[in-house]
Amino acid sequence: MRRGVMKTLKAVRRMKTIENGDFSNSESNSDGEELTLDAIQEAYKTMFSKWVKMCEINKSLRKRANELVKENDVLKRAADNYEFLATEREKKLKETRAELESTQKNLNMMTSGTNKLEHILLLGRSSGDWQGLGYTGESSTSKKVFMKETPTPEPQTTLSKKVIILPPRRKRFVPICHYCSLAGHIRPRCYKYLNALKRGFSPSVSRKKKLKWSKLYSFSCMKPCGAMVNEDLSSVVFGQPGFSRLVFCNEPHMHKAKPYKYAKNYVSTAKYSVVSFLPKALFEQFRRVANLYFLLAALLSFSPITAFDSVSLIAPLVFVVGISMLKEAVEDWHRFLQDLNVNSRLVQVHIGGGIFVSKAWKEVCVGDVVKVTKDEYFPCDILLLSSSYEDGICYIETMNLDGETNLKVKRCLEETLNLDKDEEIGDFKAIIRCEDPNPQLYTFVGNLELRNKSFPLCPVQLLLRDSKLRNTEYIYGVVIFTGKDAKAVRNSTMVPSKRSRIERKMDHVIYLLFSMLVLISLLTATGFSVFLKTRMVNGWYLRLEDDNNDDNDDLLFNPSSVLVSGLLQFLRAIILYGYLIPISLYVSIEVVKVLQALLINKDTQMYDDVSCKSVRARTSNLNEELGQVEMILSDKTGTLTCNQMEFRKCSIAGISYGGDINKVDLEASKIMNIVDIEAFQFCTDDLDTRSQSLQGFESSMADIGTQMAVLGTKKGVQNPSSNENSEISSACKLVSNIKGFNFWDDRIMNKKWIHASNLFDVTMFFRVMALCHTGIPVEDDKVDMLKYEAESPEEVAFLIAAQEFGLQFYGRTQSTMFLKEVDPYSGKVVKRQYKLLNLLEFCSSRKRMSVIVCNEDGQIFLLCKGADSIIFNRLADNGRTYQEATTRHLSSYAEDGLRTLAFAYRLLDDSEYKSWNKIFTQAKTTIGPEREELLEKASEMIEKDLILLGVVAVEDKLQKGVPECIDKLAQAGMKIWLLTGDKKETAINIGYACSLLRQDMKQLHLSLGKEAETYDQLKVMKEDIINQLDGFYRIMSKESNQHSPLALVVDGKALEIALRCDVKDHFLPLAVKCASVICCRVSPKQKALITRLVKEFTGKTILAIGDGANDAVMASDFSLPQFRFLGRLLIVHGHWCYKRISKMILYFVYKNIAFGLTLFYYELYTSFSGEVLYDDWYMTLFNVILTSLPVISLGVLEQDVSSEVCLQFPALYQQGQRNTHFTWSRIIGWILNGVVSSLVIFLSNIYILSPNSFRKDGAVADLTHLGAMTYTCIIWTVNCQISLIINHFTWIQHLFIWGSIFLWYIFLFVYGALSPAYSEGGFHLLVESLGTSPMYWTVTFLAMVVSLLPYFIHIAIQRLFFPMDDHVIQEIKYCGKDVDDDKMWQREQNNSKKTAQIGFSARVEARLRDLKGNLQHKKEPYLFSLPSPLILSAAPTISPLQHRRKIPVSLKPPRSQRKAATLPS
Repeated sequence: MRRGVMKTLKAVRRMKTIENGDFSNSESNSDGEELTLDAIQEAYKTMFSKWVKMCEINKSLRKRANELVKENDVLKRAADNYEFLATEREKKLKETRAELESTQKNLNMMTSGTNKLEHILLLGRSSGDWQGLGYTGESSTSKKVFMKETPTPEPQTTLSKKVIILPPRRKRFVPICHYCSLAGHIRPRCYKYLNALKRGFSPSVSRKKKLKWSKLYSFSCMKPCGAMVNEDLSSVVFGQPGFSRLVFCNEPHMHKAKPYKYAKNYVSTAKYSVVSFLPKALFEQFRRVANLYFLLAALLSFSPITAFDSVSLIAPLVFVVGISMLKEAVEDWHRFLQDLNVNSRLVQVHIGGGIFVSKAWKEVCVGDVVKVTKDEYFPCDILLLSSSYEDGICYIETMNLDGETNLKVKRCLEETLNLDKDEEIGDFKAIIRCEDPNPQLYTFVGNLELRNKSFPLCPVQLLLRDSKLRNTEYIYGVVIFTGKDAKAVRNSTMVPSKRSRIERKMDHVIYLLFSMLVLISLLTATGFSVFLKTRMVNGWYLRLEDDNNDDNDDLLFNPSSVLVSGLLQFLRAIILYGYLIPISLYVSIEVVKVLQALLINKDTQMYDDVSCKSVRARTSNLNEELGQVEMILSDKTGTLTCNQMEFRKCSIAGISYGGDINKVDLEASKIMNIVDIEAFQFCTDDLDTRSQSLQGFESSMADIGTQMAVLGTKKGVQNPSSNENSEISSACKLVSNIKGFNFWDDRIMNKKWIHASNLFDVTMFFRVMALCHTGIPVEDDKVDMLKYEAESPEEVAFLIAAQEFGLQFYGRTQSTMFLKEVDPYSGKVVKRQYKLLNLLEFCSSRKRMSVIVCNEDGQIFLLCKGADSIIFNRLADNGRTYQEATTRHLSSYAEDGLRTLAFAYRLLDDSEYKSWNKIFTQAKTTIGPEREELLEKASEMIEKDLILLGVVAVEDKLQKGVPECIDKLAQAGMKIWLLTGDKKETAINIGYACSLLRQDMKQLHLSLGKEAETYDQLKVMKEDIINQLDGFYRIMSKESNQHSPLALVVDGKALEIALRCDVKDHFLPLAVKCASVICCRVSPKQKALITRLVKEFTGKTILAIGDGANDAVMASDFSLPQFRFLGRLLIVHGHWCYKRISKMILYFVYKNIAFGLTLFYYELYTSFSGEVLYDDWYMTLFNVILTSLPVISLGVLEQDVSSEVCLQFPALYQQGQRNTHFTWSRIIGWILNGVVSSLVIFLSNIYILSPNSFRKDGAVADLTHLGAMTYTCIIWTVNCQISLIINHFTWIQHLFIWGSIFLWYIFLFVYGALSPAYSEGGFHLLVESLGTSPMYWTVTFLAMVVSLLPYFIHIAIQRLFFPMDDHVIQEIKYCGKDVDDDKMWQREQNNSKKTAQIGFSARVEARLRDLKGNLQHKKEPYLFSLPSPLILSAAPTISPLQHRRKIPVSLKPPRSQRKAATLPS
């Protein structure tokens, strides 16, 4: 050692001599010098300073040379366009190479005598901390000496023989970390860190700023883009199709002309524009058959053959079409106002010179640099340049895109970090070459060309439109995609033109009526032709064959051209009998649907107090479709769940805490009158399946007094007289109201866990919960209570739970985590620090997360949490003590729909950790595609031989009322499919929580086999899927138990294959037959595809419900603030709307048949004379005024049963699914009813008035009297008919029905008061003729009664002998049987639930069958005694609420005490 140091000193003296200009040999007298510590220190300082300087210069020049080589290669490939740049680069490259050679020679000269120092120089970074430069194998004293400040030698050295000019000494060290090496310079953050170390203290101590998420370099966003971009993208050529987008940053004027002119940022979801409204709206209206017919009739009304005045035909058509177009305009106007509100939002845009001004979103252009502040939405797709954080990351909320409320981390490039102030944006110029606009939300490829360098871009830098900036003060970004080019907008769809099934069927009804019209027109034309040729030509007074008659030119009555006359008569009959086609039907339906939508919007029971929003019907075209839904395809995140996790249960050291009884068991115990469901379960289950530790049993007994207090008794469960309200209040006291923590168990709450016998395992369990995470604390208003923010909501729930159990995580730095723990020995709260050595992140492939920490005693622990299957496979042989009991608890938690994670730990040796850490550090700093593989291998090396501590169960909190809503929908006969992007385990847990799955269901899992996935060949994968489907069909054919339905669980990759053309015919029939279908790992495109395919395959009404860009709310038909409102929307409003529209259409058909056929009968009666029975004004007012209001009241206010009854009897909804009220039999029946009514009315008027005098003076009725009397009978009949249809009368219905009849008499009076020039035959008709004639009133009454008699007999027979479900319920309700005879009411309710295979009620029924079956199989009863006397009673008077918490007596007793007495019934 001494010899080596002496050589080093000689080399140092030699260099000093050279520096002083003395080149003589001065080594002769150095050997005898004394070796002192000061001399060694001086030597090391001098040589180290020179070494660092030259290494830094050499490394920077090498890197610069490599960069120039790369740039030169790129420029050579583009030499045609950048020839001059290539020449400049060649010059710079030569200069740099020459400088590098000179520096290399200088470095070789300086290191010629210092080779012995190379083995003691160390440069690196370990475990996230700068290790500095130090010695290997030296003492700490030498390190301290080395780290002292020393004067810097002169950077320029002059030699007599050769002059070497060294570059100025750089003020930064060589790259400190992996990201500095990527950036090509030391980042400001690392430079500050280094300066702090040189001053001798930690930067985390010197800077007292609040720790942010951005300080934790453990997120995936901190990985370099090169590691995140797929290697296949290396073949991407920017400028080619698909990758031709070119953005000039901070130069928006470049995008105002082609070829770089892109879409504006104005976004419209409206269906029409000012220009397109008239043609598109007219097309929509005349796409309807009836409107097209009346347009033809209106055109023919200008010809001489018309039977009516043209105004009487044109006015109704204009009115009907105008009202419909007005309705469309109003609905689209609301969409326009919403668009205007969005497009008018403000954002700060750079206009030059570092000045930002506020502009509307619609004014933002590609290339603009925008500044978005906290809690603002992004106006377009933006490339992140910098943020308020030093390391350029920001946090965004994408709830409007994917429904998730947890924050996502985005990070800018290192090269744009300095653009964090307004002034620095002024000189920023760059070019972005990226992919063309596309709908892919999670991919982005591009390059940023800045300062003649190109940097890769990836999705981490892209901020999507409609995302919100959270937890970040501001960000700067460059606009890339605007308006219709934005990814979110491309995922949305234009408002489609949708027509309901009833409306489409209504077209066929119109076809039928039109066929009737053509038929009777042909009969009229044929009869007229025959009558003209045989009878009319012989009428001398008609003078049809007289050549001198001026009227013989009338082609309608030309005996010489019978064929032409017959054809013209046919056209005239088409117009005359046109009232068979209900022209006002469409407009009436439009008005009714708008009013129905208003009632839906104003329903206070579908108003959410939290969000202050209510259900909105964004279109009224599909109201009746709500009553015919047969399948619901629902998203999960944001639709069923609220993205909030709650800590519910846990299993620690083989003991379950938090209660084992779920709602299903409680409901089953209520039905079976079982007081203690757990004791019952114990008695009915196998003896070997319920083993608990003695410690848990004793802990339970210690808290028995508290549990009995919850049950409302002091001595036991025998006291049934406690008040229910007091029970509820007492129980609620023990239920936590802390957000994210829904747990109570006296055995471990209130610090009682410190008395546990297995204290170490319990303590380690809570430490894993408090330390294994990426969260940060946030101060709360409550004293000593903290809130937390983390990358996932599960971690927030764990931190809150740990805080409640007594381990509060209250702070962290880069390398230290701080806890407030309860000391088990003193019971006091102490503060402890844990050094964070490594963090192994969670990802979907690893399914686990680990942290390596060092406690204050120097012990190193690996704390791990993850999926139970992953953790169990990594347990040591001595770490499986609690595995059996924990597995049982996992099964119980999964049945409750809870999401579980297993906790484990491992104590590491110091030597083992150090050797592993070197491998992990090397893998972490690797650049390239192999980085992830190396990290995984390193993690596998340390995450083994774990010791199991237990599991936690958290609930992915459902929205309020989701299980109850799904239960109602299932009872209503709807099948519900769950489509989610989550993994299979999460989707299955949610399926149980929502009661889409139940324990006795046979689950069919469709997924690609490992072999098929390995080959990655389409043919192999298809064969694999088809083979699995064939196996499922065999299982389905063998399954005979109707109480055990099938559930299909499909993986996203398998679904992609199953939906292909040659496989979907195997997949869809199986999926439709299953009671429940869950599709996981599904992309937005797959959701849309499966919705379309299922609709095409089944032909049923499908309701797709979701949120975000994949189910854009701006293009939706209905919007719901909460999922629970879907039940009332469908079962109540959907049921009502379906029956209303059905009755309304049938009634329209009836009244138009009854009215129109009287014209045909009169034509026959008058031998085809062509005379019209009614006045033109009568014809006009019939559909528009005199019969329109009652039918509108029918369509808006009709209720067969009340809303409460609808929800109590969801099976009534199946009438809409079966289309019971709009079948062809009902349509034909109402047509026949109209035919009978028209015959009765016409014949009664004709044959009563013809042979008798009409007035006292003996005058008979003329055409005017006959027409008015027949018309009066029709008005009375059709308005009284609607009163027989209506079940729910209000004052509005009475006003409209009887008011319409009264309005007819008012019209007669006013019309008769006009001058004969206007009223013609109607002059004083009511006052002088009709009103004074008793026959008029008698005929009206008789005709009305006889006309309504057939329908009255029909409904009487139907209700007596063939009642429908609603008829039975109506009679029970109106007769008061729901109050007097509760058993009848309950029986009908139970009957409506029998067919449901999913939902809460179905789970309870399955549980009841299971309990009863177990009871029958158990021949030997079991009972046991307790240390303290406790008698269990089966008294049915005790509320199930009393058994909400676990009763300790359900624990397994000693075998000697099991055969004591009988089981209570």
